[in-house]
Amino acid sequence: MAEFKTNVMRILDREGVEYTAHEYPHGKEAVDGVSVAKLLGQNPEYVFKTLVTKGSKDYFVFVVPVADELDLKKCAKSVGEKSVEMIHVKDITKITGYVRGGCSPIGMKKQYKTTFHITAQDIPQIIVSAGKIGYQIDLKPVDLIRLTNGQCADIVKGQ
Repeated sequence: MAEFKTNVMRILDREGVEYTAHEYPHGKEAVDGVSVAKLLGQNPEYVFKTLVTKGSKDYFVFVVPVADELDLKKCAKSVGEKSVEMIHVKDITKITGYVRGGCSPIGMKKQYKTTFHITAQDIPQIIVSAGKIGYQIDLKPVDLIRLTNGQCADIVKGQ
């Protein structure tokens, strides 16, 4: 891969966190996470997507395996809210600083409370967006959770 650095990569470098950068072919539009895992030749259980919700007053970030779907009731319970709802796609950039398909749990405009699906604790690597469509980073889950002041909870449907 070329020596291209996203802001996420610069943050990881500054924090001394080891990571591997991956690039995948793309157009201008976001590619779904399962397709990204295939393009990278990675196990989809290790590739996570970053989703942003709104509670009664605050925004919350949830990071889950790409093949899974958020359970909004479980999400709300995990952050002490009565309910949370997905933010509108048109608001992603305003809230996070990222575009749809390039949203990373690292380096948002503001650090929101971040919850990872509980499986993140048990996998050897986690792959998330590097903050730009076409780029992913691969790092130890413990480093990502620490860097985002994250917590882990059961937040997906069907488990």
